[in-house]
Order: sequence, then C-alpha cells, then structure tokens
Amino acid sequence: MDENKKTLRVAPLPFLALRDEVIFPDGLVKIDVGRDESLAAVQYAAAHGGKIVAVTQRDPREETPDLPGMYGVGIIAEIQQAFGLPDGTMRLLLIGVKRVSLVRLSEKEGVRFAHIRGVPEETNPGILELEAYEREIKARFASLMRSRGGAPQELIEAVNLEKKVWPLIGMVANSALGSTESKQSLLESNTLAEALEKLADELNREREIADLERRIHEKVHTNLDQHQREYYLNEQLNVIHEELGDDSETEGQEFQKQLEKSAIAGIAREKTEKELKRFLRTPQMAPESVVSRNYVETMLSLPWGVVTKDRMDTVRARKILDEDHYGLEKVKKRIIEFLAVGAMKGEMKGPILCLVGPPGVGKTSIARSVARALDRKFVRMSLGGLRDEAEIRGHRRTYIGALPGRIVTSIRQAGTMNPVFLLDEIDKITGDFRGDPASALLEALDPEQNTSFDDHYLDVPLDLSKVLFLTTANSIDGIPGPLFDRMEVIEIAGYTMEEKLEIAKRHLLPKQLKENGLKKSQLRVRDEAIRLAIDNYTREAGVRSLERTLGEICRQAAVRILETPEEDRKRLTVTEANLTDYLGKPRFVREDLNRDPTAGVVNGLAWTPFGGETLSVEALVMPGKGAVDLTGQLGDVMKESARAAYSYIRAHSDALEIPDDFHDKHDLHIHVPEGATPKDGPSAGVAMTCAMVSAITGRKARQDIAMTGEITLSGRVLPIGGVKEKLLAAYRMGIREVLLPDGNRRDLDELPKSVRDALKVDLIGRVDQAFDRVLTDPAGGAHAH
Repeated sequence: MDENKKTLRVAPLPFLALRDEVIFPDGLVKIDVGRDESLAAVQYAAAHGGKIVAVTQRDPREETPDLPGMYGVGIIAEIQQAFGLPDGTMRLLLIGVKRVSLVRLSEKEGVRFAHIRGVPEETNPGILELEAYEREIKARFASLMRSRGGAPQELIEAVNLEKKVWPLIGMVANSALGSTESKQSLLESNTLAEALEKLADELNREREIADLERRIHEKVHTNLDQHQREYYLNEQLNVIHEELGDDSETEGQEFQKQLEKSAIAGIAREKTEKELKRFLRTPQMAPESVVSRNYVETMLSLPWGVVTKDRMDTVRARKILDEDHYGLEKVKKRIIEFLAVGAMKGEMKGPILCLVGPPGVGKTSIARSVARALDRKFVRMSLGGLRDEAEIRGHRRTYIGALPGRIVTSIRQAGTMNPVFLLDEIDKITGDFRGDPASALLEALDPEQNTSFDDHYLDVPLDLSKVLFLTTANSIDGIPGPLFDRMEVIEIAGYTMEEKLEIAKRHLLPKQLKENGLKKSQLRVRDEAIRLAIDNYTREAGVRSLERTLGEICRQAAVRILETPEEDRKRLTVTEANLTDYLGKPRFVREDLNRDPTAGVVNGLAWTPFGGETLSVEALVMPGKGAVDLTGQLGDVMKESARAAYSYIRAHSDALEIPDDFHDKHDLHIHVPEGATPKDGPSAGVAMTCAMVSAITGRKARQDIAMTGEITLSGRVLPIGGVKEKLLAAYRMGIREVLLPDGNRRDLDELPKSVRDALKVDLIGRVDQAFDRVLTDPAGGAHAH
C-alpha cells in the first residue's frame, strides 16, 4: 500500500456476524437475523445511530463465533430498514459504508461490540486502468448471465449503468459468485484494480462451470419425464428459498389461502388476485413488492360480507338509553323513532342524525348507547381540525407510504361492514390546498352514493350503505351547507340543576369513586354539597367540569383517608358547610340579583356553542356632541343592533320625554363587559335599547330580570334562536323573570317542566313593552343635564 495512506481508528460499534453473506461498500443487502446476540446488536444499533459492524464468519455452522472464527475485514453498515417477522426473527436492509479491520471483540450488557480500524483506501487510483477493468467485468458478467439463462435483463442493464467501482463489484459478486471465500477475497483487496482483476478471474471460472453444468443438464434432461422434472425443480426452488431465508413464497401462499376463504367478490376480488400475482412475481427487495404486499394485506383484512345482526327491540333500546343517560327525553324519543322505523323496514337506512349541543351534554355517549342497543360495533372518527382530503379518501398508491383513508381504516378496525360510525365534531372540519374533506364526506354520507364509496388507495368501490353514520357538532353554523343538507339535526340543550344533580348521583359520582379507589362506605357527598359545587365551581351547559370537580373531591378524600390512622378512620361526609375544605374557594360567585335597580345597566341573554350565558349591557351618558361609542369587542351585527336601537330612541324622544337638544349635547357609551370575549348577533337589541333609555332618562333598571330579542327601527321585537339555552342560563343564574319575543312562544314547550314552573316569561311584541317591565317610574322626569 502507499505510504501516504492512513489507518483510521474507529470507535467500537455493535457487532453482527454474517453467514454466507459479504457486504461491499455502497452495496444494499437484505439479510435475516435470528440469533439472540445478533438481535441484541441490531436493537442497540437502531437506538444509537443505526450503524453496525458486519463481518462474515468463516464457518457458517458456528453459532457464536469468536475472533479467530471471523474474517479479518468487514464493513461498517447502516441500517436502512428493520422489521420483525412472525417467527421472531428480524429482516434488515443494510447499506455498506466503509471497510474496516476487526481488531478484537468485547461484550457489555448482553451486546457484543467490535473494536476496529479503518482500512486505508486509495487516494489516486488509475482511472484508465479501472475503466478498462470495468468494461471487461461488464462484458464477462453479461456473457455469464446469458450462459446461465433466466437472468432478468434489468439486472444486466443495472450492471452496465453502474458507474461506481465498489457497487459494481458488489452487484456482480452477489449475483454471479457462489463462494463466500471468493467474495471475501474481493472485499480484502488492497486496491480497486486488484479487486477488479480477481473478479474478472472469478467470472471466467463461473462461466466455465456454467457451461459444464449446461452440458450435464442437457444429457440428464432427456432421461427425466415431466413429473420428475417438476419435482426436481420444486425441490431446488424450496432449497433455494430455505437457503436465502426468503419467506415471500410462504407469505404468498398464506395470502392465497385467505383469499380463497374471503367473501370478497367482483372487481375487488379481481384487483386483489392481480396484485397478489404481481407480489409473487416481484423480487422481494424491489419497492414494488412492499406496495403489492401492503395492498393485498389491506384488502384481505377488510370484513367483506361480515355484518352483525341488528336487535330491533325498541323496549330494550329505551331501557339502555335510560340506563346510560338521565333526561334528554326529546333526543331519546327521536332515536327510538329512528330505530322503530328501521325495525319496520327491516334495514337501518334513513337520514344521517346530527347531534348538536354544547360540550359535555352526552353526544358521544348517546352514539355509543345506540350501538349497544342495536348490538353493533362502534367506531369513532374525530374530524376536529381535519383539513386533508386524503384523510377521508386515502392516498393513491403511486405515493411512497400510501395508506387507505380513515373511513376504510375504521371499518377494518370494527371488523364488520355495518358498525355504528360516529363522525365527531363535524362542525370543526376545514379545508386548504390539500383538498376539501367536507366534499369527500358527501359521498360517504349520501345514501344514494355510498353503495360505491371510492377510496383512492383501494381503487375499488366499497359499499358503506349498511354503516349507520351519526355525527356530532357544537354548532350548526360551522357545518358546510351540502353536508348539513344530508343530515337531520337533533338539538341537545344544557342540563338544569335538577338534571345535573341526578346525573352526578347516578353516573358521575359512582364513576369517580371507582376511578379513585374509593367505596360508598368511605365517602358520602350530600345533595346540597353537589348543588353548591354545581353553582359555585362549574359554569357550563354540560357536566364535564362537574365530573372533574367530583373527581377532585374524591382525590382529597383519598388523601384524608390514608393520612388518618386505620383505627380512627370513619366514613367521610361532604356537606355544604365543609365543601370549601375539599375544593377551596368558589370559582364563581353569583351576582346579587336583589341589588337595587341601577340606571343604564340591564341583563341580556346570549347563546354560545358551549351553552347559554347571561350578558350584562351597560350604557353611560356624558357631555358631548351626539357621538355613540361601542366597546366590549362587539361584532358588526351587534353594532348595527345598537345603532338601530339609538335611532329608535331618537325617533321617539317625545314619547320617552327626552329633551329635543339632548342628542346634540351628549355622547352615549355602550359597553358589554368581558371585553376579551368576542360577541355578536342581533338578539341583544332589546337589552341595548333598555340600557340606553335607562341611562338617558334616568329611569333605573331592575336587576332581577333578563331579556333577549332583536329589534327593528319601528320598534318591533323579532324572534331569535337558542331560546332553550338562554332560558336555562337565566335559570342557572337565579333569574326568575325573562322577557322573550312573542314569536318564540312555541319554543317554551321545549323547556323542562321544572324550569317552566320556576321562570316567569313575559312575551313582548314591541320594545316599548319592555320599558314598562324593566324600568322604574321616572323620578322627576327626564335626566336633567
């Protein structure tokens, strides 16, 4: 070797002993490993950079070779792929990086390490000499392959196109040479020219052997009949597969057996059979082999023809719904109707039900109960933040790492073609440059189209007509129009205090006791304590925060029980008096509704996706030039309502006893507190009108009454939405009198009886009717400025 070549010291790396396999620099090789020490080395390497020292052992029969049993030169290889096989072995895809000399072996924590030195490489090889050798190698290789026969043309072309020396040597040696010693000799060559010369000699030798084998085979062939020939070839093929560790044949046979038993039919069966044949023909290391294998495996794993038998028993279904949910009578009634129609028709086809309501009211659990009532499998797919159409329809198989869509994946997970399929948070779905998922869902949800749903990955029609789709949303505003048109909305409003109390006693508290390792004999929570927790520690339409609050009580109780000596332990009782010991200071304090009437301040009602809320509206008069200022992060619609209210007041100044020059000498400021929260909508019109009239005239407004309604310039009060949620919010806040547009009279029937009995609802058709109920009699006429 040249004197200027340097011997590089390399840090110890995990050690892998190879049987009958030699890896060359820049060469890509597939091997199977099954020895415990080999598996340990691979796992360590995968967790620490992916590099491993691979050296060929002299005797392939030796189970744990030591240093003398190994060849002196190996290679640092990088793990490109690693996956487990059913028999516990692992299949690796390695690429050679650098030749190294093996100095010694050591072991640490069950992993063998190789201490190595880098093999010096030539710095200035003879370019012309190498090129001449390369041409000769390629010519001899092509001649050998033609002599042997059956070699794929693609292999010869790949060798001819290879420009680098070591990859050329590795490709030719692993394809043409059968002797491990010959391949190892190439790896140990001092120069590239020496390696190429050795390879040329080996190719000559292999050509002579091939010619001799052909002549022998031609002589023997005449003495074999067809049956003997096939038996001979099959036995040779089995031995070859066994020697190579190639399980593609076994896997293909397993796929064939599964396909014969499968109920897959029509174009789907044709497609699967075609892809299976391609898989069996394709070399296992080719990328196309993985694509075909994954496709066949996906098609065979789908539950073709598998359906569960529905239990069309409405009495049982009603019992299950009552067990799982308290209240929600309207929702249960509609679901029972839906099941009854399905029982009469003999199939569960009909509109897609969309459960709309604030968080924590039980939308998802209702869908689970429907599945339990029908004896169907249940799968859930969250659509929150979904913006890629491929999540629904899958990726086309031309892409690396392509997968079927989440609908197909969920069907496979359910193991049946007729599960109850919940599309959760459908109002949160969005679209961007990657496509519109809402449009992709149209085909799945439309009963006229979903008999042949098109998943890009499967590329065959999939029948979703037997799937019972249910959807949930917090608000219908976010649901795309075409999707909304295919669904029937069932609205679920918030719970009353009594309903929350019953839910807590029947469901939430027993669940939290179990989750926190407590028994009923150890902890008792009185009804008045639960009521106080609902009132002072949660402000929600549902019961999610209430469940967390009860969980906090249980955790505090667990701490107290464990810190008390066992002989002194007694049943803990949480009451209204000691609730703060468990939960700390109240998070919410109810406003004093019995406070004195105040000028310019009224209580409005608002609807949000999380339930109804009370809304304070304030108005203030100050010297100025007639300007109107609006604050509180109000939306455009709400600002327009305020301007309409002010225009009405100016037009009726005489009736309201407002001086003629008032609007020229005063400014008006309208503010809706909690300025960090955006607010919009027309339903605060009545509240803003009353607040402004109160501030301008000096007539004080009652603080124990709330109102809602849209107003027009002529003073008419128009109906609004979200009535049930708004009235429940007023009821939760302790307000017992509400002004409501006369056009919402029909909505009062949806209120629970306890709320209807507790609330006094005044229906108004004009805004001036609100003045008499909200504002006190004027003291001394209009406000004097």
